[in-house]
Amino acid sequence: QVQIVESGGGWVQPGDSLRLSCAASGFPWTYFAIGWFRQAPGKEREAVSCLNNRDGDTYFADAVKDRFTISRDNPESTFYLQMNNLKPEDTAVYYCAVAQYASSWSNPPIRTYEYDYWGQGTQVTVSS
Repeated sequence: QVQIVESGGGWVQPGDSLRLSCAASGFPWTYFAIGWFRQAPGKEREAVSCLNNRDGDTYFADAVKDRFTISRDNPESTFYLQMNNLKPEDTAVYYCAVAQYASSWSNPPIRTYEYDYWGQGTQVTVSS
């Protein structure tokens, strides 16, 4: 049974940091992508940062480059999104998702339909 559980969200002030965790288990693939997405009220879900564990390739949305990093533990059961210098526009529900590796990838997938399993999300609120 696939389980994806996000944690680490909360309320912070602008300029603060948060680290989100994604505990992922039960999927039968050796190679896969982990994606962090977010969805703000009234907006579409968007990719924030993604990681292809076979090649180590990563993706960062322009809005979070130089502020967010994605990492994984060893063994690969928990993935992290380190968010620094948070801004009010980072406020959203953050989701972790897993996609089965595809040889056609040239970069980690960033579209929601490319992901097979999703967590329930964790709320991040940035406000003074």
